[in-house]
Amino acid sequence: MTGPAVGPLDQVAPRYGGGSLADILPSALAALGVPGAVDLLGLGPRLAGVRRIAVLLVDGLGWYQIPTAAPYAPTLAGLAATAGTVLTSGFPSTTPTSLVSLGTGTPSGAHGVLGFKVRVPDTDRVLSHIEWAGDPEPLRWQPVPTWYERARAAGVAVTVVSRPEYGGSGLTLAANRGGDYRGAAGVDALAGQMLTALAAGAGPTLVSGYHPDLDRHGHLSGVDSVPWRLAAAEVDRLLARLVDGLPPDAALLVTADHGQLNVPDEHRIDLDTDPRLRAGVRVVAGEPRVRYLHVEPGATADVVAAWSAVLDGAARVTTRDEAVATGWFGPVPEEHLRRIGDVVVVCRGTYAVVATRSETPIESRLVAYHGADTAAEMTIPLLVVRG
Repeated sequence: MTGPAVGPLDQVAPRYGGGSLADILPSALAALGVPGAVDLLGLGPRLAGVRRIAVLLVDGLGWYQIPTAAPYAPTLAGLAATAGTVLTSGFPSTTPTSLVSLGTGTPSGAHGVLGFKVRVPDTDRVLSHIEWAGDPEPLRWQPVPTWYERARAAGVAVTVVSRPEYGGSGLTLAANRGGDYRGAAGVDALAGQMLTALAAGAGPTLVSGYHPDLDRHGHLSGVDSVPWRLAAAEVDRLLARLVDGLPPDAALLVTADHGQLNVPDEHRIDLDTDPRLRAGVRVVAGEPRVRYLHVEPGATADVVAAWSAVLDGAARVTTRDEAVATGWFGPVPEEHLRRIGDVVVVCRGTYAVVATRSETPIESRLVAYHGADTAAEMTIPLLVVRG
């Protein structure tokens, strides 16, 4: 298995427009003849003659996690060795941002779901996108049409299969609107629902599936923990069922939203116990690997200086304008800019900035995190299998 020629802690830039998660659906739907879909990834030869496409996103299955999973996931290891391409996620490398980038085919700046948690402009409210029940209104907060909507309008049968409890959530509407939603709890139900939807009807078909458990066990127990290994084996069972059940005119595309890094206790910096990190800061958003700091009027320079001094190389501390200029988010329209903090803190190495008093205890005590731009977090697989 070959991969990127960088170390897991090296910085990686998102490859929007020809090598990122956002490019998967336009490339796949070009093979189904959807107007406006462009094959940015060059999938045409591998998808020639395909009329049915399944896209499976395994949460937390970064490229750098595949060798660790390989002893427990032989099907996954084999596919990575023979049918794998390395892509990047977008930025931040976090689930809500990535799911919407997959669905819309755009970087985070365009669709506006700019992190795990973001401040709602003109308020002190912090919106957690995984707990989003409909306020702000999803079609206003995330205005970009999805490729599921475009495919359906072009006559493609579109189905989205995910956990029953996610149906109708703000994030589901932002990322997956346009698809018929089917709830499936567990790998057997997910495989069954995906294969049933894939085989139904005679016309062009797109099925999208989502599996969250590998990410959850990585967060709670750590990458390569016993629970994580068991979750990797379940992913392998899911892949084997899908591969074995593919119709002859179908293809399966397997990808991820991000990878993960274990963060040791000594690399956790608590913003709630150091008054230097709270000075001048009005609202804290983001997550432990990427913090958005919304500051009091006139405090930006002081906050940048204080955080730079305290973190002392453990993170890059920049202003919003500097962060946008890096291209991390792609182009950011004016209406989305203020969802990004006045100050952006991107952790290096295996550091994280936790908030033990102002966020839930579990958020500070997770074992593995993601969100930043290291290769271990940003590089993801694209595995292509023909029926």
